[in-house]
Amino acid sequence: MPKIIGGSLHEHRAQTRQKLFAALSTLMMDRGFDAISLADIAAAAGVGRTAVYNHFPDKEALLLGFITHETEQYVGTLERALEDVDDPVEQLRTYIRQQVQLKRIFHLAPGPDLRTVLSRTTRQRLREHAELVEAILRRIVASGIEAGEFPEQDIDTTVQLVNACLSGRLVPDDPVAREQAIEATEAFVLRAVGADAASPALSR
Repeated sequence: MPKIIGGSLHEHRAQTRQKLFAALSTLMMDRGFDAISLADIAAAAGVGRTAVYNHFPDKEALLLGFITHETEQYVGTLERALEDVDDPVEQLRTYIRQQVQLKRIFHLAPGPDLRTVLSRTTRQRLREHAELVEAILRRIVASGIEAGEFPEQDIDTTVQLVNACLSGRLVPDDPVAREQAIEATEAFVLRAVGADAASPALSR
């Protein structure tokens, strides 16, 4: 019987999954999803290859588990950041900052675009996770329109365009250059949605 990690079977399963997720993330950044196998992931995680199948039947299922976990963590972080922000312009600034700094496996991993090597079912499931984040932006834009901060516009189109702008956006490591890049991105997106150019949020 394999050694139990943690104080219980539940903890053991949770910690094993975390090790698999960390290994998958690292290997994807190094080689790309299409170039790694479950055996590679198991070896990098320090678990037996057969143990992987106790959690995930195949590599795509592992990826879905990883993306689900990452999305849930990110959505929680984003909602907490927005918790005490009432002004729609400031909400959008917060959303932009969170998105710009988000590491994106889709765009940063080497090899083919991740979505081109996945099955249609898996792509659809990943799309469902993206919609959780989009729903937050949709809520912010709708709130801004209702408050008169943004002009009337097609919210679905705005959400797609804003996220396309932010998706895969790389920011410099240097703190000064990083802040300048984020501020420039904020100003660009806020103007794109029609926020008042005289708003304090744009004049910082």
